[in-house]
Amino acid sequence: MTSVLTSARPAPKASAPTTFAPKGPGFQSPGLAGPAWRRWVALVVLMLPVLLVSVDNTVLSFALPQISAALAPSGSQLLWIVDIYPLVLAGLLVPMGSLADRLGRRRVLLVGAVGFAAVSAVAAFAPTAGALVAARAGLGFFGAMLMPSTLSLLRSVFTDREERRLAIAVWAAGFAAGSAVGPIVGGVLLEHFWWGSVFLLAVPVLALLLATAPVFVPESRDPEPGRLDPLSVVLVMGAMVPVVYGIKSLAADGVTALTLAVMAAGVGAGVAFVRRQLRRPDPMLDVRLFAVPAFTGSVLVNLLSVFSLVGFLFFVSQDLQLVIGLSPVEAGTALLPGTVVMVVAGLAVVRVVRRVRPAHVVAAGLGISAVGYLVTALVAGRGEVGWISFAFVVLALGIGAAETVSNDLVVSTVPAAKAGAASAISETAYEIGAVLGTAVLGGILTASYAASVVVPRGVSAADAATAVETLGGATTVAAGLSAGRAQALLDSAHAAFGSGVVLTSAIGFVAVVIAAGIALATLRDVRS
Repeated sequence: MTSVLTSARPAPKASAPTTFAPKGPGFQSPGLAGPAWRRWVALVVLMLPVLLVSVDNTVLSFALPQISAALAPSGSQLLWIVDIYPLVLAGLLVPMGSLADRLGRRRVLLVGAVGFAAVSAVAAFAPTAGALVAARAGLGFFGAMLMPSTLSLLRSVFTDREERRLAIAVWAAGFAAGSAVGPIVGGVLLEHFWWGSVFLLAVPVLALLLATAPVFVPESRDPEPGRLDPLSVVLVMGAMVPVVYGIKSLAADGVTALTLAVMAAGVGAGVAFVRRQLRRPDPMLDVRLFAVPAFTGSVLVNLLSVFSLVGFLFFVSQDLQLVIGLSPVEAGTALLPGTVVMVVAGLAVVRVVRRVRPAHVVAAGLGISAVGYLVTALVAGRGEVGWISFAFVVLALGIGAAETVSNDLVVSTVPAAKAGAASAISETAYEIGAVLGTAVLGGILTASYAASVVVPRGVSAADAATAVETLGGATTVAAGLSAGRAQALLDSAHAAFGSGVVLTSAIGFVAVVIAAGIALATLRDVRS
């Protein structure tokens, strides 16, 4: 497999199945020597930033109603508050992964931890929606230093195939564990403190990382690093930002000449980036990795799985709090069974994939997740917490299993010296999925809501505009109206939101089914 990945030759044919483990020589960190328990302590330490990122994403979703009330963002600003962090993160993950390969993965991890903690404190006290968007962009910059380093360091620490597979399963399950802890801890904070308190969660977590990583996590880097390439960084951002902006604009305003021009510019920058990487002797991203079907399929499964998951969380958090009327803690508790199932599925699939082909495991899991979206579409607008919780359990079960297998394949099919770049690609797919999940599903939901909500007569023009922008805006406006008008506005807003959830659930269903098809097509030659 390594020879395929490091050359331009075509991928293996069906008659020569791909093994589910690396074969080529890899760079081992000098810190690997010592008792076995140190490897597992290193895993625990590396889980801290993973948990932090997943907690940060989940907590923000549950803080959106309070942010809407406190900062009064427009519908577009609300989406950007969510989107700007994964957008910047996605654009910089590959450059930061490449930088970590050169300067040292642990070193870049620690620098990112310091910066992330500092900017988190700034975000907690943001005075306006625009300031919060800017702070979230800063978090994306430093967050890009955290994530590629964790997965690539695991590759250096765990050289044994079975140990590494279990470690990656724990790493993947960490996202779900953070999602489980985030709503509960964040909900307590939101009920007793202001919305900014959720960002301060990062400070103690990263302080612990800074104290323990130098002791237990060995340094590693690419033994033959290439030169840094600032132009490639610019091209990556030039591709990411316009395309995501264009998708958001399409969802909100439909097809316009400006939107098409912006997206065309992004696609052009992406093409230029790929051509530059193919020409350079030491590319920032070895795009030839995508010549291997198992690698490409695993990356696409990551992207579409997260697209579906994040899109679901975007609207269900608002449904539970603003439509059904649950508190943040109650809403988080309603989703807790699903996040626990995601963790269990991610760990349990390690045993399953030893006996069943990865393609079948991933496709079956995603098929189960598709049923979760069908249930969501059927119960949307009914206000039934039990059915929403059940839908998330079904969705999380399949995604938890699929993410573990696909992440293991991404890391296992590259030389160890390029682990940072491969990890960055995996994380980029994750963050692009998160961006698109909010931009596409969230944008379509926002547009559908705005087109369907009816504001009762007698409401001022300013309040009417606020009510039409977001469900949170309608809830705030209703609080200042007479009982009759308030009920009429809330009934219309809830119905409009419910119809939007049905539409976005259908799109999420299609995305999961496509991911299952990709898994069957691209992973069919991979065996345990």
